Amino acid sequence: MAQLAKRQSAGGLTRLEEIAQSEAVSANFLVQILNDLRRAGLVESRRGQSGGYFLARPAAEITLRQVVEAVEPGLLQVSVTGDGESGVPVKQAWQRVSEGTRRVMDEQTIESLLQEGGAPMFYI
Repeated sequence: MAQLAKRQSAGGLTRLEEIAQSEAVSANFLVQILNDLRRAGLVESRRGQSGGYFLARPAAEITLRQVVEAVEPGLLQVSVTGDGESGVPVKQAWQRVSEGTRRVMDEQTIESLLQEGGAPMFYI
């Protein structure tokens, strides 16, 4: 998503191969992620020789939570059952952790990720 946001600000579509190379991931794995993001309405694509992927909305309107829920929906789910003597307080603790994580992820947008990252540093 960060690569799409960077490249979209330059006014173009981003090819799958460009993202895969920039992020050091396989194109096969990346296409699965992009399909999840497309189904969630976060990414759009255009086919053809000059085709590629682009953000469906401005980067400032896409939160980290939306991305995580599109790609890995179970990640923010609390799976503790509450069984046993310690079950209820442990489950409540994990629910607080999950709620806090969701809150932080709701505050973090793709645009803010780019701003925090700044320009790449090169050391000689």
